[in-house]
Parts: sequence; structure tokens; C-alpha cells
Amino acid sequence: MQEIIAILEKLDWSPLFISLKTGIVATFISFFLGIFAARKVVKASNRVKAIVDGLLTLPMVLPPTVAGFFLLLLFSKRRPLGILLYDEFGIKVVQSWLGCIVAATVIAFPLMYRNARAAFEQIDVNLVYAGRTLGMSDIRIFWTVVMPTAGPGIAAGTILTFARALGEYGATSMLAGNIPGKTATVSQRIAMVIQDGDYLTAGVWTAIVVLIAFIIVFLMNIISGKAMKSVKRW
Repeated sequence: MQEIIAILEKLDWSPLFISLKTGIVATFISFFLGIFAARKVVKASNRVKAIVDGLLTLPMVLPPTVAGFFLLLLFSKRRPLGILLYDEFGIKVVQSWLGCIVAATVIAFPLMYRNARAAFEQIDVNLVYAGRTLGMSDIRIFWTVVMPTAGPGIAAGTILTFARALGEYGATSMLAGNIPGKTATVSQRIAMVIQDGDYLTAGVWTAIVVLIAFIIVFLMNIISGKAMKSVKRW
């Protein structure tokens, strides 16, 4: 116990802050992009749906290092897009915190998209027709009827998206690297201390991540439960 307390006292907390910031931003981006993409795909034809769905889901089935390799090729300063971003806008993706966000978003996005799409597909279309009968606009129907009804599925997608972004390792290592205090996340820190044979520190970091994940899932389950009650009242 004294050893654990000693480790906590000298622990560098920057990997945790970097992981939390990355997870929050990646979840925020994935939330809106996932809902937008899911809504468009649900309305598309079967052929378009099959193609677009395959492309949007691809990062979920690819090994993270493969996705990271493609991202590295795309945003490298030796490639057209990387050159354009850096020369014209001063934006550097590789070996930067922005790279952490991009990698985590790409890997976690499919979870938000798939859950949002599944939630939208289970909505009773009669609710939408009823809203139109009452003279409601499509935008108002979406935010007052569709989103509350799909709330539990959206909440579940948000949970999984944040958890995936928080623990992302492979693509982040490829694109952002492992720069202490800048791009070094908790997952990378755990891998590094294990390589050094410091299993006690790795265990402390693992316990911290598990605790944070449990708290987040617990809070989101409460929110999901409230959303389910509101749907039943609706």
C-alpha cells in the first residue's frame, strides 16, 4: 500500500489529462458527425447505403495501426494534404495533440455512427408522420421527436465512443507519436512502463482508467434511463 501511495505522489498526471481531453473532443466531434451521417444513410437507397455504410464502418474493423498508417500518409507534411494544411494554415497534424484527436475520432466514430443508425432505424415512422400532420418542420420533428425517441441508443453510442477514444493506442501512436506532456496518452504510458518492467505503475494507471470508465458508464446509464422514461411518457 505504501508503494502505491508513493507512486501516486510522484505520478506524472499529464497522460491522463491528455487522454481525457482527447476523448472529450473526439466524442464531441463523433457525436454530431455520427448523428448527421446516420440520418443521411437511413434515408439513402439500399445501394448507396451499402457503399457509404461500408466506408464509414471500415475504421472499426481495420487494425488501429493500419488506420494510423493511412492517416499518417494522408496528413504527412510530405503529402499534398499535409503540405496544404501546414503551409497555408499552419496546421500540423503529425506529432501533435491534433493528431491525437484525429486518430481517436476516426477510430471511435464508427461506434457512434452504428449506434445512432440503429436507433434511428427503430423509430416508428408514424411518430414522424404525426409531427408532419401537426405542421411541424422536419428540423423540429428531428429534435423533438426523433432524438428523444432514439435517446437510449444515442447515449449508448456516446458511451462506447468516449470509451474507445479514451483507450485508443494504435492509430494515435502512428499519427501523434508518444511525446511526453504533449501526445503521450494513458494507453501509451501503460505500454511504456510495462516495457520497462514496472508492472506496479502500470497497475496503478490501469486501476485509474478502469475507475474513470466505470464512473462515466454509471453516469451515462443514469442519463439513458431518464431518456427511456421520457420516451415512455411521450
